[in-house]
Amino acid sequence: MHLKPMLITICSALIALSACNNPPAEPSSTPIPEASSTSSTSNKTRDLTIASWGGTYQDAQREVYFKPFSEKLGKSVLDENYDGGYGVLQAKVQSGNPNWDVVQVEGATLASACEDGLLEPLDWDKLGGKDAYLPTAVNDCGVGAIVVSSVIAYDGNKIQSGPTSWADFWDVKKFPGKRSLRKTPTYTLEFALMADGVPQDKVYEVLASEEGVARAFKKLDEIKPHVLWWESGAQPLQLLASGEVSMASVYNGRVAGLNRTEGTNFKIVWPGSMYSIDSWAILKGAANKEAAMDFISFASLPENQVKLPEFMAYGLPNKQAAANVPEKYATELPTFAANMEQALPFNAAFWGDHSEELIPRFNAWLAK
Repeated sequence: MHLKPMLITICSALIALSACNNPPAEPSSTPIPEASSTSSTSNKTRDLTIASWGGTYQDAQREVYFKPFSEKLGKSVLDENYDGGYGVLQAKVQSGNPNWDVVQVEGATLASACEDGLLEPLDWDKLGGKDAYLPTAVNDCGVGAIVVSSVIAYDGNKIQSGPTSWADFWDVKKFPGKRSLRKTPTYTLEFALMADGVPQDKVYEVLASEEGVARAFKKLDEIKPHVLWWESGAQPLQLLASGEVSMASVYNGRVAGLNRTEGTNFKIVWPGSMYSIDSWAILKGAANKEAAMDFISFASLPENQVKLPEFMAYGLPNKQAAANVPEKYATELPTFAANMEQALPFNAAFWGDHSEELIPRFNAWLAK
C-alpha cells in the first residue's frame, strides 16, 4: 500500500474554532423503521447501509443522522458497526460486491484507502465546498465527521485524586489496579513515550528512530502484565464500570455520553490526550452510491452536525456547526481551547510510512 504524506496539523485551526487495525467486530445491523419501501436481500436493491463505531456513539448517530435521513429518503437505512482498519474495507471492495455503502474511517485508513482506490471520490459541491470545513477534514474521498480525542479515563467514585499524566497511568504503585489500552501500536506507542518523559512535540521525532521505537516497547514492557487490551470503543468503559480496570485509554465522547445517560462519574485527563479527525467515506462500487453521497451531505450540514454534542462530546469539523455549539456542551469537546493546550495531534503521515513495520512488531511483542 502506498500513502501520500498527510501530516495532521489541526491544532491551530481547532483552537481558533474553540475560542470557538484490528479485525472487524461481528457486525450488528439495526434497521430504521421504513417510511415507504420494501427491503431486499439482493445487494443491488438492498437499503443504504452505513458502518460506524458502535456503542453509545452509534446510538447518537442513529438519533441525529440515520433516522432523520431515513425519513427524508422514504426508505429504511441500515447501520452496522465495526472496529475500523484498512483490511476490512479492502476485503469488501475486492469481493466485487461490498455490502456497505458509507463508512466512518480514521485518518490513516482514509489516506491509504483513498490512494489505493478503495473509496469513491466525494462530490464537494454537495457538501457546501471545502472552505466550509477544517482544512484537515478535507480529502478527495472523505469529509470530517468528528474531531475525537483518545484520553485517560477513570472512575471518580473510586479514585478521589486521580491521575494527571501518562506517567501516572504507568504508576501501578501509586494507582493500583489493571489498565486498559487499545490493542494497536497507534496511540499506544505514543502514550508509552509520553509516559517515559518524551515531550509531546518530540514524540514523533523520537518514534521515527529505532532507538525511539525500542524505548517505547521497553516502557510498554513495564505495564504489559497490568493491561487488559481493548478492540472496540465500548470495551474500556465497560471495564471501568465493572471495576476490572482502574483506568483506561478511551474515546472522549463516550465518557461524556455515559456520564449523561447512565449517571456514571467517569473523569477525563486532557493533558497528554491525542486528537484526530474521523471521516465519512463511500466504498468503491457501493450499490447505493448516490444515496450514500446524499447521506454524507445531510450529515455534514451545520444544522444537523451541531446536534451531535448534545449526545456525544466530539468536536465538529464543519466550521459553522462548531461555532454554534451551545456553551454548556463546548467545554467537553476536544476542540475547546483548554482541552487542546496539552494535546498531541495524531500524525497520520507517520503511520502511513511506518505501519507496515510497527504493526507486525507490536503484534509479535503482544504474543511474547
